[in-house]
Amino acid sequence: MKTWVRKKTIGAVLVLIAAAGLSHAERPNFIFIMADDLGYAGLSCYGNEYGIKTPHLDRMAAEGIRFTDLHSNGVVCSPTRAALLSGRYQQRTGITGVVKAADCRNQGLSLSEVTIAEMLKSGGYSTGMFGKWHVGYSAKFNPVNQGFDEYIGFVSGNVDYQSHLDLVGQEDWWKQDQLVPEKGYQTTLIGSHTVDFIARHKEQPFFAYVAFGAPHTPIQGPNDPPVRGPGKVSQKSINEERAYREMIESMDAEIGRIRAKVEELGLAENTFIFFTSDNGPAKKWSKSSLLKGSKGSESEGGHRVPGIAWWPGRIRPAVSDETGILIDFYPTYAALSGTPLPNDVKLDGVDLSGLLLKGEKLPERTIFLDRGKAGAARRGPWKYVMKNNKGQLYNLDDDLRETINVAEKFPEQFQRLEKEYVSWRAEVTANPTGPEIDPDVSAKPPKK
Repeated sequence: MKTWVRKKTIGAVLVLIAAAGLSHAERPNFIFIMADDLGYAGLSCYGNEYGIKTPHLDRMAAEGIRFTDLHSNGVVCSPTRAALLSGRYQQRTGITGVVKAADCRNQGLSLSEVTIAEMLKSGGYSTGMFGKWHVGYSAKFNPVNQGFDEYIGFVSGNVDYQSHLDLVGQEDWWKQDQLVPEKGYQTTLIGSHTVDFIARHKEQPFFAYVAFGAPHTPIQGPNDPPVRGPGKVSQKSINEERAYREMIESMDAEIGRIRAKVEELGLAENTFIFFTSDNGPAKKWSKSSLLKGSKGSESEGGHRVPGIAWWPGRIRPAVSDETGILIDFYPTYAALSGTPLPNDVKLDGVDLSGLLLKGEKLPERTIFLDRGKAGAARRGPWKYVMKNNKGQLYNLDDDLRETINVAEKFPEQFQRLEKEYVSWRAEVTANPTGPEIDPDVSAKPPKK
């Protein structure tokens, strides 16, 4: 069996290995859909309290598995995306904070990382990405240099939904590794390009990573004017509650269109669609009264996210309270596709296929969160939280809002998780691969 050769520079070649033991027809298609800053309760099927209606995602949740204890790897955008792509805790990649438009334009996810797209390409998959990248502004770090055959979208943390200008006013709509402006509402464009990709690759196994910008700021519904660039209006002139609702409902409509195309082409029974968010909510209209905290917080509201798994004929309708984390999808996709994992890479997730297809319990394990000045370790119902150099312990079965510190009552649990957290943090931060720097690109945007 041939093994992986790690990438060292742009254009470096991976040794490709054939998918093990599965025929062309047996390898499922994968569509991974990620919302941006959508809270755990941002959808109507998760009990949204602000009248937001998401009928297409509600249908997928009713027909598939709705996760109630799924976690993003980070509490802000870039770290979660780096972890999903690499299958590794983001600390190993060095992408531990937001890759900012103002002063991080020369940084990116290291090309030495073997991404989930590269892994699937080794098994014969066509790969496409549509939407938000946010792990590298430079063309050097563009998705087409990280395993994706096709890319259309934006590389920054957010763009105007109409003008597609980033936070510092730079054009940010790409086709492959070139800036190619395109008119249209961001969410609709992402949906349209995904549908087109599916239609063109219906005869071969494909992986589509669909990263919507919604409902991240700026807050703009489909009919709102730009707030950046020519013809802009003040964000304050837009009714944010109405626009926010429209952003999520528009995203839901595009997801419905994606699912409908899969069904129309007769691909539903061989296509696994998963929906989630990159972290907790930034706006009150997506918060849950069940959880403490929001985006940026080590509390549950910062990283407990919606998770919907849909695969007709393979995944049975259920609600799962198993504890999952987004790095689990790398080994899961490898197992479901029969694609060997890269054998010289330290991966951190577990294979979810037994849970998804047979309802099996996941092995007992500890999952971790770290945001520099605070962090957490979770095992079963027990959650250790480190904040301001002080440790706390919560039993989430009894106290989901994390209001009662039970560290003194359960010292063994506290000490065990504290020790695990300290050891884990030292290990994953010891030798990060990046962030990699493009020496030919300035960290800051060009002056106008």
